[in-house]
Amino acid sequence: MSSPLAIGAVSAVLRNLLDNGLIQTGPVGAPVNVTAVAPDTIDLEAAAPRLNLFLFQVTPNAGWRNHGLPSRGSASGERLTNPPLALDLHYCLTAYSRSDCEAEILLGYGMHLLHERPVLDRPAIRRALDPSPLDLSMLPTPFQQLAASDLADQVEQIRITPAAFSGDDMSKLWSAIQTHYRPSAAYLVSVVLIEATQPAISPLPVLSRGEVDPATQRDRGVAVYPEVLPLPTLFAAQPPLKQIAARVEEEVTLTGLKLAGTGHVVRLDHPLLSTPLEIDPATVKADGTGLTFFLTGAVPAPGELVAGQLSTTVRLIPAGKTAATETNAVPLAIAPDPALGTAIAIRDAGTSVVAVTLRPDPPVRPTQRATLILGSVEAQAEPRALSNDPLVFTFPASLGDGTYPVRLRIDGTESLLIDRSGPTPIYDPGQVLEVPTPP
Repeated sequence: MSSPLAIGAVSAVLRNLLDNGLIQTGPVGAPVNVTAVAPDTIDLEAAAPRLNLFLFQVTPNAGWRNHGLPSRGSASGERLTNPPLALDLHYCLTAYSRSDCEAEILLGYGMHLLHERPVLDRPAIRRALDPSPLDLSMLPTPFQQLAASDLADQVEQIRITPAAFSGDDMSKLWSAIQTHYRPSAAYLVSVVLIEATQPAISPLPVLSRGEVDPATQRDRGVAVYPEVLPLPTLFAAQPPLKQIAARVEEEVTLTGLKLAGTGHVVRLDHPLLSTPLEIDPATVKADGTGLTFFLTGAVPAPGELVAGQLSTTVRLIPAGKTAATETNAVPLAIAPDPALGTAIAIRDAGTSVVAVTLRPDPPVRPTQRATLILGSVEAQAEPRALSNDPLVFTFPASLGDGTYPVRLRIDGTESLLIDRSGPTPIYDPGQVLEVPTPP
């Protein structure tokens, strides 16, 4: 693959190809200046004839576009792949001269040279970019770096194709350049593959497919099952009382299929957790359609749970198997408990602003976004350094005194204000906060 210098290297190789070809043919009997600059920088009053190659557009290559994007691991963010950036280069070849028919002659020779070399072969690229036996200091500074582009070593060859450019397209191009039109021809040069050199992860080859027979030591191979879902599968994580989220110490029900077996462990994962939390289930249905577990804050250590959206999987040894497997992941929202029993609301005697201090459960990480809503008035938490630091919210002086229903929102997941334990849903009378009277 090529380096990011490849775009400049292609222009340099094409310029070298045209320059060498015009030197050999001498089409107009005078030295011809071959350049690769923007047309608006060319002096139109210059007497010397000129052939200019202008890169006016770079587009993604359609054939390589679906090859992939740079990917990273979800756990630690390590780089997994280095897919190439595949580009098509669009050039405009323009001839300049102050003599009759000279520009047309130059354009004809330039187009013929590109027609005779539809592919830039690797030796030609190396010759064009290798400055030896010249001294590097003799060359312009940008050209001294192009030999390191690795353009000749990329897997795809560079192809030069005349592009169909209508009069309207050509008019728009020269209008955008804001200079006078000269005889021109458009070309598509494809494909340039630019690849990063970042360290990536390449997995080892697979030694066996499926379980290994202990007697023959041969792998089972790919197993085909007639069922739609042949492996242990989770459907959903259901908090109690059909709430939208579960709180610490509450029971959560996981529904699915083929969950029968031994060694069940519920795994909760979140980007802020260094390793997934593992909780032993409370019950497992004999028919393998579900299990329950409690969101205890003591696994693996107090305060380890995180409020917000977590992914839930189950690791088990399926019935009749000897190797452990892990199910698919389903989302589970853990609602923060504002712990209003220890909340403090103070109104400043001078400014009348209200400061509310909370220590929610589970503790809120410093990188999490916390919002407190009193009635319908929102306030963002002030920055903190540690998870054990309290959350402090400042409300404007316009917030009147009285009792307000409280909602604490952590990364989009709100505390549970609605009580669904009765025949009809009601606001939880315990989720309220008293705001003091203005002085």
